[in-house]
Amino acid sequence: METTSRGVAQAPTAKGGQQVPSARRTVDGYLRAPFPWYGLDEAFTGPRWLMQVGTTADGVVEHGSIGHGDEPTVRNEYAAGADQDAKEKFAVVVTVAASPSRRSADGTGLLEATSVSSAAWLAGVGLLSFTWPGQMDHSLRDDWLEQQTETAWVLADDLDGADWSTLSLPVDGVPTAFHYRESEFGWVLAGSTSAGVHVGAYGRGMSAYGLGFAVVKDIAAYA
Repeated sequence: METTSRGVAQAPTAKGGQQVPSARRTVDGYLRAPFPWYGLDEAFTGPRWLMQVGTTADGVVEHGSIGHGDEPTVRNEYAAGADQDAKEKFAVVVTVAASPSRRSADGTGLLEATSVSSAAWLAGVGLLSFTWPGQMDHSLRDDWLEQQTETAWVLADDLDGADWSTLSLPVDGVPTAFHYRESEFGWVLAGSTSAGVHVGAYGRGMSAYGLGFAVVKDIAAYA
């Protein structure tokens, strides 16, 4: 995927490495999308909030994320402790337009096709953006994140591998197969819908097994 925003969940960072939730994108980008957005279904009654969209070089919205539950901060998994874990219960749903390989609008290049692997990779990177290994110098986090991002891509490119299991969850009320994996950072899943989009999700502190997904009827209500 060739987009101008590779990190799904990355927000500007304040002093001390904490994300700044108030810097989330506005609803405008979501309204420009030529595809439906997905979020958790009506069984989830907690807070919902917009994150950001990713666009192609010519400005076409290609993917984006919607958060559910507590707004996460960067977590140091060694120092967070049980209290921090209890406070951060969230699930983020990533919607990716299903697109074949195609020419860019200016005709100068070829845009990569999107697939379930695209959703899995974006979800994996999104989870990493809220994780920071303990006992690591602050200046080394970028190197760690780059390395882990590459690992997330390798995993996403092998959805039939041993690192993934299959999980059936409802999408618009229809049982749908998802690729699912867990790590010390949280969980990631990805699958496709009948609405012409791929859906990825990641979370921590909130079990993936009881989730369901549905088309967002009014994305402006999330702003």
